Amino acid sequence: MSLTPTQLSLRAYRELGYVCDVVERWVSQPPPGHRRDLFGIIDVLAVGDGETVAIQCSSDSGVSSRCRKIADAEATPFLREAGWRIVVHGWRKQGGRWVMREVDVS
Repeated sequence: MSLTPTQLSLRAYRELGYVCDVVERWVSQPPPGHRRDLFGIIDVLAVGDGETVAIQCSSDSGVSSRCRKIADAEATPFLREAGWRIVVHGWRKQGGRWVMREVDVS
């Protein structure tokens, strides 16, 4: 079974020494059964190395749309003001290995 982008991001940041957790949740209200990201833009929250990192996880092909979503989100200016680093992780397979592209949109 293949790992999800969220699982890959959790593993990557834990290997860097961050404490991480998934902050999206399952909502059963219409539209039927969907996930809701924290503030509509965050899948994983990582804390470590003196910083808080908000991570949006995606396939590599979805990075640009996730960056636009973050730019348009109501919470983004508040997260920036609070000093949070905001990144998008785009995952793709290359040579049989998972490769992450991290775009900082802080």
